[in-house]
Amino acid sequence: MSPSSPEAVKKLVENMQADLRSLSMECKKKFPPVKEAAESGIVKIKTIAARNTDILAALKENSSEVVQPFLMGCGTKEPKITQLCLAAIQRLMSHEVVSEAAAGNIINMLWQLMENGLEELKLLQTVLVLLTTNTIVHDEVLSKAIVLCFRLHFTKDNITNNTAAATVRQVVTVVFERMVAEDERFKGLMEEPPAVQGNSNRRSVSTLRPSAKDAYMLFQDLCQLVNADAPYWLVGMTEMTRTFGLELLESVLNDFPEVFLQHQEFSFLLKERVCPLVIKLFSPNIKFRQGCGSSSSSPAPVEKPYFPICMRLLRVVSVLIKHFYSLLVTECEIFLSLLVKFLDGEKPQWLRAVAVESVHRLCVQPHLLRSFCQSYDMKQHSTKVFRDIVNALGSFIQSLFILPSAGNSSSSSTPAGGSVSASQGSAQGGPGSGGAGGGLITQAAFEYRGTWIPLMNVSVQGSAKATYLEMLDKVEPPSIPEGYAMSVAFSALLDLVRGITSMIEREISKQEQEAAMREEAEPASPPQDPMAHEVWEEMVNACWCGLLAALSLLLDASTDESATENILKAELSMASLCGRLGLVTPRDAFITAICKASLPPHYALTILSTANLSNKVYSIQGQSVQMVSPSSESHQQVVAVGQPLTAQPQGTVVLTAKNIQCMRTLLNLAHCHGAYLGTSWQLVLATLQHLVWILGLKPSVGGVLKPGRAVEGPSTVLTTAVMTDLPVISNILSKLFESSQYLDDVSLHHLINALCSLSMEAMEMAYGNNKEPSLFAVAKLLETGLVNMDRIEILWRPLTAHLLEVCQHPNARMREWGAEAITSLIKAGLSFKHEPPLSKNQRLQLLLLNPLKELSNVLHADIRQKQLECVLQILQNQGDSLGPGWPLVLGVIGAIRNDQGESLIRTAFQCLQLVVTDFLPTMPCMCLQIVVDVAGSFGLQNQELNISLTSIGLLWNISDYFFQRGEAITEELEREEAVLLKQAQDKGEPLNRPFHPAPPFDCLWLCLYAKLGELCVDPRPAVRKSAGQTMFSTIAAHGTLLQPPTWNIVVWKVLFHLLDCVRKSSSTADKEKIESGGGNILIHHSRDTAEKQWAETWVLTLAGVARIFNTRRYLLQQLGDFFKAWEVLLDHIQSAALSKNNEVSLAALKSFQEILQLVTPIKDTDKLDALAMDVSPVLMESLQVSGPGRPLVRSDSLAERLAQRYGAQASLPPPGEELDDSALWWSAWNTWYRIGTECTRPPSGGADKLVFVPSQPFLTALIQIFPALYQHIAGGFSMEDLKKLGVILYGAVSVPISSDTSPFILPSYTEAVLTSLQEAVLTALDVLQKAICVGSENLQVMYPAIFEQLLLFVEFSCKPPQYGKMETKHVANAKYNQIQLFAPAEWVALNYVPFAERSLEVVVDLYHKTACHKAVINEKVLQNIIKTLRIPLGLKYACPAESTWKLAVSSLLKVLSIGLPVARQQASSGKFDTMWPELANAFEDFLFTKSTPPDNLSIQEFQRNEAVDVEVVQLISTEILPFANFIPKEFVGRIMSMLNKGSIHSQSSSFTEAEMDIRMREEFSKVCFETLLQFSFSNKVSTPQEGYISRMALSVLLQRAQDVLRRYVEDQRLSGRCPLPRQQVTEIIFVLKAISTLMDSLKKTQPENVDVNVWAQVIALYPTLVECITCSSPEVSSALKDALGPFKDFMQPPVSKVQNGES
Repeated sequence: MSPSSPEAVKKLVENMQADLRSLSMECKKKFPPVKEAAESGIVKIKTIAARNTDILAALKENSSEVVQPFLMGCGTKEPKITQLCLAAIQRLMSHEVVSEAAAGNIINMLWQLMENGLEELKLLQTVLVLLTTNTIVHDEVLSKAIVLCFRLHFTKDNITNNTAAATVRQVVTVVFERMVAEDERFKGLMEEPPAVQGNSNRRSVSTLRPSAKDAYMLFQDLCQLVNADAPYWLVGMTEMTRTFGLELLESVLNDFPEVFLQHQEFSFLLKERVCPLVIKLFSPNIKFRQGCGSSSSSPAPVEKPYFPICMRLLRVVSVLIKHFYSLLVTECEIFLSLLVKFLDGEKPQWLRAVAVESVHRLCVQPHLLRSFCQSYDMKQHSTKVFRDIVNALGSFIQSLFILPSAGNSSSSSTPAGGSVSASQGSAQGGPGSGGAGGGLITQAAFEYRGTWIPLMNVSVQGSAKATYLEMLDKVEPPSIPEGYAMSVAFSALLDLVRGITSMIEREISKQEQEAAMREEAEPASPPQDPMAHEVWEEMVNACWCGLLAALSLLLDASTDESATENILKAELSMASLCGRLGLVTPRDAFITAICKASLPPHYALTILSTANLSNKVYSIQGQSVQMVSPSSESHQQVVAVGQPLTAQPQGTVVLTAKNIQCMRTLLNLAHCHGAYLGTSWQLVLATLQHLVWILGLKPSVGGVLKPGRAVEGPSTVLTTAVMTDLPVISNILSKLFESSQYLDDVSLHHLINALCSLSMEAMEMAYGNNKEPSLFAVAKLLETGLVNMDRIEILWRPLTAHLLEVCQHPNARMREWGAEAITSLIKAGLSFKHEPPLSKNQRLQLLLLNPLKELSNVLHADIRQKQLECVLQILQNQGDSLGPGWPLVLGVIGAIRNDQGESLIRTAFQCLQLVVTDFLPTMPCMCLQIVVDVAGSFGLQNQELNISLTSIGLLWNISDYFFQRGEAITEELEREEAVLLKQAQDKGEPLNRPFHPAPPFDCLWLCLYAKLGELCVDPRPAVRKSAGQTMFSTIAAHGTLLQPPTWNIVVWKVLFHLLDCVRKSSSTADKEKIESGGGNILIHHSRDTAEKQWAETWVLTLAGVARIFNTRRYLLQQLGDFFKAWEVLLDHIQSAALSKNNEVSLAALKSFQEILQLVTPIKDTDKLDALAMDVSPVLMESLQVSGPGRPLVRSDSLAERLAQRYGAQASLPPPGEELDDSALWWSAWNTWYRIGTECTRPPSGGADKLVFVPSQPFLTALIQIFPALYQHIAGGFSMEDLKKLGVILYGAVSVPISSDTSPFILPSYTEAVLTSLQEAVLTALDVLQKAICVGSENLQVMYPAIFEQLLLFVEFSCKPPQYGKMETKHVANAKYNQIQLFAPAEWVALNYVPFAERSLEVVVDLYHKTACHKAVINEKVLQNIIKTLRIPLGLKYACPAESTWKLAVSSLLKVLSIGLPVARQQASSGKFDTMWPELANAFEDFLFTKSTPPDNLSIQEFQRNEAVDVEVVQLISTEILPFANFIPKEFVGRIMSMLNKGSIHSQSSSFTEAEMDIRMREEFSKVCFETLLQFSFSNKVSTPQEGYISRMALSVLLQRAQDVLRRYVEDQRLSGRCPLPRQQVTEIIFVLKAISTLMDSLKKTQPENVDVNVWAQVIALYPTLVECITCSSPEVSSALKDALGPFKDFMQPPVSKVQNGES
């Protein structure tokens, strides 16, 4: 029922009246004033009740009057009355009908009672009711009430004291609660302006509201009191204790933190008053060192630490830190530093215990710890508080072990609970309280280097339940049981780790969730603030060193399984946290610690010592603390003895139960936190590997480790305890790797990497000794691979890459496991039910098969054997479903190398034969090409010739398969092609496959041809020959299947490529003689060097290609670049023709002839087909032989079908259109020209060098090609070409022959025969000349060039051609007798005379036909003929053959008889001007030759020769002089002087006197003179020209007469009496007659017609004639008389005037 309800009010009024009544009754006798007051009070109440509706309010208004009677009653000091009044007052208060004034009065009255020491408990109760029921008491009234309670606290009565203490506590609480309520009320209203910062005037509380002001004043005075200063507000205090004050401060701070946080005035108090106070009070504890100042007599007044105050201070500090940390950052730094200092070893034991409890309190508040970290550790220039706390705990624990606790009241013999009161003992659950079913349990404890510290159960995990901090009633420091401090510190450490890790892990998870949600909402959102991460990292960085140091030490010292478990759990959770935060060093440090604890003590495991922390010194709070290494004397149960895993054999090592426990933790770590281990997998796995080794577990199928028998050395000893554990451990190990399937990809990679590097170490260790290697890593790699088969892709590469390395290891056992692992994985991978299945996921299938291919690079035969076995199994199990895996499988079969030895090659070849016989139809057609390649590579291996030859047979079988399934293969390949093409286009790349533009089926053939092509250049002649025959046979047999454009590639990439290779190999082949092949095989001398064997290949190849060009010409010509191909073929023919091997060069020309005997192709397609199938008989035979015993099938049907498929018909030319071949022929002509030029170019070297001279059959064949070729190029054959031809013909004829062969070419020198080469040269020119003859006008300009060429040959008669600088012997002197068979051959020049003479005949003949041609006239052919003939004519008797000059003269006469009339006709044009001097020279050289006739010349012969001379002069007189007017003067002059010279009898000194008269060429002289005379005068001067000739003749005649006369006079004078020779006499008579005849003529001639010079010459004769008078001969005298007679007419000059000497 609420106090304000009507019933309640009514009851109150009644009660009050009743109270007043009883009061008046009590006071009736002794205290009348009181009685009266009571009665008037009753009246008052009645009145109020009657008049007011709101009775309570009215009562409150008049409360002073209402209360008055009761106050007076209290004043009586009568116990009974006082009690009654106090009860009444309390009733009023409880109904809240007391006004402020009334309250003040009440307090004053209570104060008096207190001072009188009356009703103390009742007073306290009344104050409490007054203050708790309403808020009207403020300021002084309130302070007075509080002081009243304080005063009562310090009475003598224990009960009163305690009650008062409780009341004080409650009142203080009430004051602050009021303030909180007041704040609550005003919260909604406007916020009060903040107070001035740092306000220093304590009394300035004007800004505070009433309740707040009270609270402020109260708190301020509490501080004053504790500080032993006078209070400001609590006036009237008499005494106060510090302990009580601190307790009050603690409770206020603890209960009302928000007051201090919200109000600046209070914060100010906290900062300015509380903190300095605490620090001041701490000072004795800080300064105190145990051992000094403990004796009271010491003079230094060091105040001793006082347990009650110290303990309360620590409690205050805990509260301050807990609640006001944010306000008091700096102060907290000081407090915490102090706290850390209290843990020092020099402090009293109880102080350290209390400090440790305080630290424990902090350790269970991870958020607070985080704030420390943020405020101190992460700030520059600040104490690293958090780090210091952790380090202090660590050092504290270490100090307990290292320094025996000084001044410890209980010795180690005291049982754990001994010095603690029973209640606490049971609370702690110390082992001594016997809580375990009465049975004695072994004491949990730590033992380290002889120090034994028991472990107690101090608190429930996660709560810091303090023992000593709660001893508020103790004044003396209690004694601390041994192990208590250690146990608290241990709990603190574990709580710290637990708190931090769980807090950070929670926050990380939360952050990850939020991030994930944000990702869903907006994918591109920025990541969470990095600040949080920094704090976490800093926390871990600050604490891990200290934690690790302490935990490792504890782990080593622990003797209790559950304690060990807790330590390991802490290390594990720290490791995991560090892993999550990516802090590698601390993570590895914790893991290393666990690893070390797992292994036997001092076990030398390099990875642990080198990688990390073996002997790092961590600096903890200024002292250097060594990482504790395991203590040597083990107090642990030994459970196993085994061998260490080292390179060198060593003794044994022991494992303890704790090692196994640690190992389990390690497994647990790897199992549960594998994802965060990252690179630490290495540490973990290395340790496990060693443990596994020590325990003697060995790998079995699938990589699972089973306990195996020890392989060597003393047996591994295992206790039964561990024997039962082993299967469990082995199981966990497998589970660990099985659970790798739950790791994320990155972690899985770390795991694989770690296993790989472990394995690398095992490999290192296994080098150089045949000891059993550690197969842990390899086995586990296999196991990991097998369980992660569903995402095998991500780990396959690193996994198999490493296993491939293992496969190359020299240790056979290691290698064997590597191969076992890799092949098992591949087989498992192929049979695993992948999603999607492998048939749809080709990439994966290829990935799985790839390592199988990589094994091919391993050189060890055992590995290759395993690999091929694996291939065989795969073929048998998955052969039909290999699909896209075929290329790799085939790659493995084909990965043979010559250094592998026969057996492996044989095994692989068996695999290939299996594939070719069984699997060709099942594999994708794309792989057929690879089958071809592989078969080819077996052909190329050189270990086993039979396999090579068999594989060429396989290629033939494969080609048959292509042929039979042509259509099916074509369709499938085209589908594939379309897909590939689309992919390539999407990527924007060109399609990448060999022979791309060709249709795919054709490409298959091309690959086959290309492979055969490679075999055609194999080093072994047998293989070359077989491959060559197979290749040209398949092209001939199946070539029809190819599309026309593909022929393009056949020609370029196959045939020409082959020709290139053969040409290259032949030119570099070795010329060393090969000794007879092994055994009795003899090698024919034509094949006894590599060069000769290659020559055979070259000949076969060139012939094959030429034949293809011949038979497939029609097809090839439709290709765009037939011309280019033709050029290249010609180039090959050219280089073969120019090869220095006669067999090759001659064969090349045969091929040249073969491709030239072509006709323009026929149009009829049927004939085309017939042509295509027309394989030469030889080839047919070889087909029958090399094929697999099947006759060739005519394949029109298939060929036609394919042709239709590709629309080949379209490419046939329309009927009327001729294919234009001229370019081809011109190209052939150029090649012919180049061959000719090269092979006839004389060598440049000196005579000593060995030179190659082309053979006569070769040159003959070359020249014989020309006529055939000319038929095709006649149309465009130009002067240029003619010149080129000339050069070659000239060169060819100039080549000498070897003396060894000359007997076969020249039967004997004496027969004037032409060699076949010379015949061919003349035939070539003959063909040309005939062509020009019937050709058009413009062809005839070539005549002069032909003449020129022939004339060159004519010159050979006199000077044979030189061939470079080679010395040639005359054929007659060459030695070619049998004896000198092996002497070096000499070179013999041929007999060129018959050739030159035949050429001359041709010239005359040709001139006869062509003299009148314009070109012949313009090009001065006649002049050139004369010029050439001048050579033999001039040499005359000196010519090599007599016939030559005779033929030359007769030819000259013939030519002149034809040419001179033409020359006369053309005289005016001047085209023959230069001919005349040549002719003159020719006549002169011949008629007056410098050579002497041979001695053995007969008279008849001489006369015959003279007749020839006479014939020449007659020609002059008939053909030249009569036409003198058309002929240049100089020429006529020279003829005249020649006749003049001839007419003087010239004689040869070599004749004897007897023959003299015959040999004088009398006949010749006479003819000359007659001719002179005949032309010397002429009366009929019809033209000036004729006159000029007459003048010339006269002048010459006179000159001649003068000469003869002079000589005669001379001779006569000399001869004296002797008569002169008859011949001379005859001559002089002849001259004299001539002179008289001349005089007659002159007389008859008109004087004007005679030249002045003639007169002068005539007159000049006179003195000479006169001198002749003395002659003795009568005939001379009479003739002289006739001659002198006419001179009388000259005795005077004629009368007529002569002008200018001209008539």
